[in-house]
Amino acid sequence: MPGSFEDFPFGPEASVFKVRVPGAAGPKMFALSALAARPLTVSLKCDPVLAEQLRAVHPEITAAYHMSKRHWNGVVCDAALEDQSIRDMIEDSYDLVVASLPRRQREALGWQRIVQAGADG
Repeated sequence: MPGSFEDFPFGPEASVFKVRVPGAAGPKMFALSALAARPLTVSLKCDPVLAEQLRAVHPEITAAYHMSKRHWNGVVCDAALEDQSIRDMIEDSYDLVVASLPRRQREALGWQRIVQAGADG
């Protein structure tokens, strides 16, 4: 994803994915994972309403540990969820972070929000 990179600000055991924008104050995190954890779990930013819906339907999705429980889900990556579902949640997390940036920074990334037909009228 444009501007994304992996970082280890908490040490080698925690992989953090961030998006960096040229000229911005600092990178913004959109994914966090403890690499040695079994099963592997990734924390992802999520719309609060969707986060609750996903948690209600999928036992593999919970409120993320050590994160805002309203805005972050913990997703267990143990084959119970389809890989594409996890990829979609990662993309959604990235999109939420980038959407919160000023327009100039979004444009610098070449990012455009994809609106599903009928979603916004």
